Amino acid sequence: MAETLMRFEPYKAKKGEEYMNAKQLGHFRKMLEAWKAELSQDIDSTRHSMQDEQTVFADPNDRATQESDMALELRNRDRERKLIKKIGETIAKIDGGDYGYCEACGIEIGLDRLQARPTATLCIDCKTLEEIRERQVAK
Repeated sequence: MAETLMRFEPYKAKKGEEYMNAKQLGHFRKMLEAWKAELSQDIDSTRHSMQDEQTVFADPNDRATQESDMALELRNRDRERKLIKKIGETIAKIDGGDYGYCEACGIEIGLDRLQARPTATLCIDCKTLEEIRERQVAK
């Protein structure tokens, strides 16, 4: 993730520039599409390498290690599939004109926060409150 997103120069808003104008939306769309493409490519390459590397080991320890490695890789790829879905939903928000605004309170999420986490749906204040509530419920 970080590598793909770091390739994009942070968007610098000009003084008086309207929030979530066409240039900003285009910037974030390009970021999200590049990130989605990279994740999809990673998933495809993992699938192919797992098919190619399918080896039957006589030693039970080697077989257990291979199965453990594959399970870990599959969990990582499952997380990436969920992230691809979230990226798709975020691109749909751009198309719908809802991108960049907090789902809880409706204020601007902010360019810096979106640059760091383009799929953010909450402003920093609402996200902080959500995390506090989660910690309280977990206790």
